[in-house]
Amino acid sequence: MSSHQQQQPLLEEEERAYEADNIVHIHDDDDGGHEYSPFSWRKLWLFTGPGFLMSIAFLDPGNLEGDLQSGAIAGYSLLWLLLWATAMGLLVQLLAARLGVVTGRHLAELCRQEYPDWARLLLWIMAELALIGADIQEVIGSAIAINILSRGLLPLWAGVIITALDCFVFLFLENYGVRKLEALFAVLIATMAISFAWMFGETKPDGRELLIGILVPKLNSSTIKQAVGVVGCVIMPHNVFLHSALVQSREVDNRKIGRVREALKYYSIESSIALAISFMINLFVTTVFAKVFYGTEEAKTIGLVNAGQYLEERYGGGLVPILYIWAIGVLAAGQSSTITGTYAGQFIMGGFLNLRMKKWIRALITRSCAIIPTLIVALIFDTSNASLDILNEWLNVLQSVQIPFALIPLLCLVSKEELMGYFKIGTLLQTVSWMVAALVILINGYLLVDFFSSELTGVLFTSIVTAFSAAYVSFIVYLVMRSASFSSLWTRAKTTWGS
Repeated sequence: MSSHQQQQPLLEEEERAYEADNIVHIHDDDDGGHEYSPFSWRKLWLFTGPGFLMSIAFLDPGNLEGDLQSGAIAGYSLLWLLLWATAMGLLVQLLAARLGVVTGRHLAELCRQEYPDWARLLLWIMAELALIGADIQEVIGSAIAINILSRGLLPLWAGVIITALDCFVFLFLENYGVRKLEALFAVLIATMAISFAWMFGETKPDGRELLIGILVPKLNSSTIKQAVGVVGCVIMPHNVFLHSALVQSREVDNRKIGRVREALKYYSIESSIALAISFMINLFVTTVFAKVFYGTEEAKTIGLVNAGQYLEERYGGGLVPILYIWAIGVLAAGQSSTITGTYAGQFIMGGFLNLRMKKWIRALITRSCAIIPTLIVALIFDTSNASLDILNEWLNVLQSVQIPFALIPLLCLVSKEELMGYFKIGTLLQTVSWMVAALVILINGYLLVDFFSSELTGVLFTSIVTAFSAAYVSFIVYLVMRSASFSSLWTRAKTTWGS
């Protein structure tokens, strides 16, 4: 079907995303190897899992903080943007899944093969920085929830340690099969859904305003920062790498077009369902804070740390205090996202560097990269809500900077015919995908310019940021030009061979 299949025997010694005994088998022995089979609920169930693990990145504590600030400051007016941002995120994730299914390799592995050593190392460093930034937010979110649930008995640093240990306990479950681990994530997502739906029911947001917010686009100068945050939080660089690897947990014979088409169909359905659920959870959080805090003085200072207490002051009492409902939801979000962060870290490090080592050793290395700085952050900012909010802004900027270095290689690879063969994306989808990528990069570029224009002070700091910015833009241009040159070379080669 494509040249990657001819190369397959040469890659046997490389570490694969999943070991053979940990792959879910889809087809029965008497399946006959037919190229086409009708829709099957059983097969959808067997393919269900990777999309829900991927959707966790749309529900991590950083996203929840973006949701609550969007609702508190912009009210219901940005719900339409949340919907379309989720749709853009779905498109990117489906492309990542396509890449993994068709090639049998994930994005980090293919970047190692595609780019020269210097570019590969830079892409790896960028991916690791993005992952560390996301991990700090996720672990801090869990630590905040543990602090609330323990009534302040456990400080942030203790919550960080508990979260780090929990992550290894959860990873231990992988030894019992990937389906067991996916079931755990289903429980955590259900916990989030129930918690935030409960809050939605307690606060009773305005249904008419909610519907208008989803259907009628509104944007003004006072909400532009929140709008940028809504879009910027949706596409997480490490999640693109993660999803391209997760889909390899199912047995798909990529030598048969029918089997690949079938896998892409079921993965598209389950990813759409997973992101529809994540959209509803984000919607619950945004509308709760829109109802309670829009137009109030608290809206200017609200964040992940104090949001639960503000809710308790407004809606105290009840069968279960709303403060603890909020904390349980945040804890489920933090715990689930730290586990997927560990997964992504293993795939990123193994893929870019082709390291052959035991999974627990690699997990220890990747978790230490995030836990150690997070522990330092927790010790420094334990008693300062304002400092934590400032830190969160810097972490959002860090992840925004990395987005092009996941999106551009992804679009380059799924457009490459010698790699994707029959499943190379067409001209229309290429155009839409590059437009989405350009939009996301420009939006995050706006965030960066706005952030640094207010933070830049002093000639030395300005000079350093300017130099880094020039190098950053140059690398993006290199990646885009490399993609364009590959496309034109392949087109010319086909023309020559055809003549």
